[in-house]
Amino acid sequence: MGLGNPGAEYAGTRHNIGADVVARLAGRHGGRLKAQRSSRALVAEVVVGGRRLALAFPQTYMNDSGVAAAPLVRRFGIDDLADLVVVHDELDLPVGRIQVKAGGGLAGHNGLKSIKAHLHSDAFTRIRVGIGKPAGRQGGIDHVLGPPAKSEKLELDVSVELAADAVEVILSEGVVAAQNRFNG
Repeated sequence: MGLGNPGAEYAGTRHNIGADVVARLAGRHGGRLKAQRSSRALVAEVVVGGRRLALAFPQTYMNDSGVAAAPLVRRFGIDDLADLVVVHDELDLPVGRIQVKAGGGLAGHNGLKSIKAHLHSDAFTRIRVGIGKPAGRQGGIDHVLGPPAKSEKLELDVSVELAADAVEVILSEGVVAAQNRFNG
């Protein structure tokens, strides 16, 4: 599940990096994200290395991501929440860095808080994609909802590719292998 906000005004913002990763994975594997009303998300199913991968971009806005997460978990029969991979933006990581994390704290991220509230657990896997802290006097909201500078955009594009790679490694080799490969 890639977190972000729906609508053209949010496309290309730092806050939508999770949605960008899901779109990239769909593109890599011939999937097309389609609206699914029952889960309030754009969803695609693809096959990666012989295994089924459900991709989703909630259409509930970031702070209500759990509203989409709960029906998606039910629809795809996810019994072990460690199998739910949530890709999201992370202020506490520098631009260009990703980190794979199994369960644990939410670091103040409202999308993750919503998912935990709706699933009654924080045991899901996360891929944190660094967007860096705001520069100068820019506030956090302006930073996450604003478009990145051209120099940052190139680094974020690389991060999207790395995060998509991390999802594939989690699927084929597991979370620990992905942590060893990407948490450098």
